Amino acid sequence: MAESLLFGLAESFIGKIASRAVEEASLALGVYDDMQEIKNTVTLIKAVLLDAEQKERQNQELRVWLRQIKRVVSDAEDVVDDFECEALRKHVVNSSGSIRRKVRRIFSSSNPLVYRLRMAHQIKNVRDRLDKVAADRLKFGLQINHNDNRVVETRELTHSNVIDSDVIGREPDKQKIIDLLLQNDGDKSLSVIPIVGIGGLGKTTLAKCVFNDKSVVESFPLKMWVCVSDDFELKHLLVKILNSASVSNNNPIHHENFKIFDVEQLQNHIKNALAGHKFLLVLDDVWNEDRVKWEELKDIIQVIVGSQGSKVVVTTRSHIVADVMGTHSSHFLQGLSGDDSLSAFVKWAFKVGEGENYPELMEIGKEIVQKCGGLPLALRTLGSSLFLKFDIDDWKFVRDNEIWNLSQKKDDILPAIKLSYDRLPSYLKRCFACFSLFVKGYQLDSLSVTAIWEALGFLPSPKKGKGVADVGNQILHELRSRSFLQDFVDYGNGCEFKLHDLVHDLALYVAGDEFQLLKFRSESIFEDVLHLSLITNNDDLFGLTQIPTRLRSIIFPSGANNETFLNTMLSRCKFLRILTLANSRYESLPRSIGKLKHLRYLNLENNIELESLPDALCKLQNLHTLKLNGCINLKRLPNEIGNLISLRQLHITTKQSNFPNKEIAKLTSLEILSVRHCDNLDLLFEGIQLPNLKFLDIAYCENLRSLPHHVVLNLEGLLITECNKMKLSLDHDSYIPNLRLKLLSLEYLPQLVVLPQWLQGCAKTLQTLALENCYNLHELPMWLSTFISLKTLSLENCPRLVLIPNDVHHLKNLDYVKIKGCVELCKSYHPKDGINWHKISHIKQVIILPELEN
Repeated sequence: MAESLLFGLAESFIGKIASRAVEEASLALGVYDDMQEIKNTVTLIKAVLLDAEQKERQNQELRVWLRQIKRVVSDAEDVVDDFECEALRKHVVNSSGSIRRKVRRIFSSSNPLVYRLRMAHQIKNVRDRLDKVAADRLKFGLQINHNDNRVVETRELTHSNVIDSDVIGREPDKQKIIDLLLQNDGDKSLSVIPIVGIGGLGKTTLAKCVFNDKSVVESFPLKMWVCVSDDFELKHLLVKILNSASVSNNNPIHHENFKIFDVEQLQNHIKNALAGHKFLLVLDDVWNEDRVKWEELKDIIQVIVGSQGSKVVVTTRSHIVADVMGTHSSHFLQGLSGDDSLSAFVKWAFKVGEGENYPELMEIGKEIVQKCGGLPLALRTLGSSLFLKFDIDDWKFVRDNEIWNLSQKKDDILPAIKLSYDRLPSYLKRCFACFSLFVKGYQLDSLSVTAIWEALGFLPSPKKGKGVADVGNQILHELRSRSFLQDFVDYGNGCEFKLHDLVHDLALYVAGDEFQLLKFRSESIFEDVLHLSLITNNDDLFGLTQIPTRLRSIIFPSGANNETFLNTMLSRCKFLRILTLANSRYESLPRSIGKLKHLRYLNLENNIELESLPDALCKLQNLHTLKLNGCINLKRLPNEIGNLISLRQLHITTKQSNFPNKEIAKLTSLEILSVRHCDNLDLLFEGIQLPNLKFLDIAYCENLRSLPHHVVLNLEGLLITECNKMKLSLDHDSYIPNLRLKLLSLEYLPQLVVLPQWLQGCAKTLQTLALENCYNLHELPMWLSTFISLKTLSLENCPRLVLIPNDVHHLKNLDYVKIKGCVELCKSYHPKDGINWHKISHIKQVIILPELEN
């Protein structure tokens, strides 16, 4: 299945070869012509990949050919990456001024002549291998397709019929939609109600229930059901609407009668069919995110809406579709409750009343239900697969296997969810596959995920004025818009989220043998694995010696402390981009880590026994992310940390009282900085500028007193937690214009009495304001009502806080307010009897919790 990621790999590789750094390096080494030939060959291969990936399931030889290509292109990518490493190494040596000798000594392992010969040999080897596999493409008769606009399998056309007894647990959802349909909107504009959710959740079924409800039938004399799917071409939709309207009017007309008309003629027919009628139109399974196409259709319908109260219901997996089409807030469909899930499963697994005769099977059934995550289609798929099967081993097999390992029919859960994956652009498919490296239910955040994607080269280049974090956030919002992510919390410049269990299973399925989550020693490591995550820590697991040398990622489990295995891995896996040793128990790291010149992401967080880092670490000039947070016994940062010129994320915990500011000042690419548990630190950023710093997180630094004024000028996110001596005056408390803050979170700050005046400078940009356990904060300033971009306001355990600004209703974008543990504030704004409730009652989501949760 990982062959579906190959198009993205080839596309990325061609882009890297065309980069200025690689062109300059290949010219300097005298291998420019060879590199251009490699580029041309990969371009030829890429042109037939899309066709090959569609045919490989039916052709074992073709499948082998694709794997050969993936291996050689991956090896070629390592060669190209080596060029970039060498370019950065030279940059560090040449720009280090008076300490050039010391830097040259650090990087002395690179001999120009030896390097040139070695690289020339590797490039020739790659070129020969590529030529060989490229020649083999001719025997498969593959079609050329340069763009990833492949046709994916679509759903069969839906219809409006439904058997009520088949629908379980959707009565509340049904009633909410019906209430929206029957309410008087007070104008003649077309009302559009979107139903949004992941594939298999039952959006179409819910729409059918609404469509056939007695009160809806009585209220809408004309009802039309149109299955849209991929086909949002205007003429085709008009034909479908006309055909459905004619059936609804009990006057069926053959499709051909409408197909022969042009758009102008179809408009006239629709006017005749709909004018004067109060109608309900269901547009089922909409994927079109092009607003222009929707506006064309809407304008035609809008002009001829003859009777007030006509409505449109749209079902879609895409939040973007809902935003483009909806005039009401979307109805986000959730999974079934535990009881309803069990009822649905039993309905499909047994004949009526039969389940109670098999208590043992029912107990296993309850465990099977849990893996379905409330998705009706998953419950139907697994329940139906066990119908008339009473052997307990059959039930255990379904319980113990990932859903994707079970046999599937065309309309089962795998095709339903995989359809959303098939429609993703190539660059999103590679990013999505990375989720397979994490265990189910893992809380993910945009900073970590973006850093991993960047380390693996999966991210498109940022547009002008944008950074890597912006690209990562955009991709996560795209995945969310397609309903892949759940429990999504957007903080403005970052987010947190989880994956539905079945979406995680899908990630495992599509990752194939390129990504592997290894649970037990008995599991064999895939021959072609590039990204390996170990989730069980035991001696048997670490006895593994056959670690593939081509590994690019390795994630160790918590508690790792096997120095022999670590040394073996570091010496063998020289192409690592990602190394995660979080929550391990190493006191130091081997000097050989400095040989991992391809390394982009090093996670050492929460190594509480780590006391020192080798200076050789500073040879990793490609490193983008270094996580040292939670290393509470780390005595100091490495001496030459300024040589890590590619660092974009740096997370620090150290016993130092002063940072090496001259070295940190060299980290001009730094965008994200976290300083936590630095109890001896009293000053930060003294006399240094970090021009690209966008996100600053300071926590548990009990002696840190203040931040200098210049720190906040370019920040988009600022989090300060439990810094007891911290004052936010920034050496003065005057207005600072044109701030860029989108997120501000302040927790456990006893010095905070009122918000500082300088914050007014972010009135146009701030999206999230969170204040927690600020015991002495007694008011929110009136100027807070000028924060026009504010979306989220969270106030927790601020006991002296009694009022929200009176003009809070001016904040048109504010859609989430949470007040918890603020006793007087909760009383005043309580929905039932609060005297100020009317001031916030218009806000989309308000949570009032007088008592703190345990």
